[in-house]
Amino acid sequence: MGSLWLKIKVWTKLVLFALLTVYVLTFIWKNIDPHVDLWVWYFRPPINLSVLLLALVSFLIGVMGTILSRTTIKTLRQIRQIQEKSRAERMEREMEEMKAKAAMLRSRQSPGDAEAMSAGGTGERYDQRSNEGELP
Repeated sequence: MGSLWLKIKVWTKLVLFALLTVYVLTFIWKNIDPHVDLWVWYFRPPINLSVLLLALVSFLIGVMGTILSRTTIKTLRQIRQIQEKSRAERMEREMEEMKAKAAMLRSRQSPGDAEAMSAGGTGERYDQRSNEGELP
């Protein structure tokens, strides 16, 4: 039973290929002789082309335009991704710098300052060395 379906599949493909070949040959035969005047640019006389050549050139221009537009869209997406990545890296770098500065400030604090802050002090530091003889 499997070989019957295989034969049907092969013969269907063969018939479709034959019909496509007959269509292409008929298209070429019918369109090789007629000519058209193609206007290209201002102040230039129209170009006399066969319909077949005009169809072929139009098809190729369409394919090239499609490839060019897809390439442009992909390039714009890549540019946006690069910008987003650089912005994220810059933000991360700035965050690391802020953390480093905060760590430096924490290491500068003396242990007495931390106790005064936890005991409910205002956080203002009274430096006894600079004000030895003065009253607060």
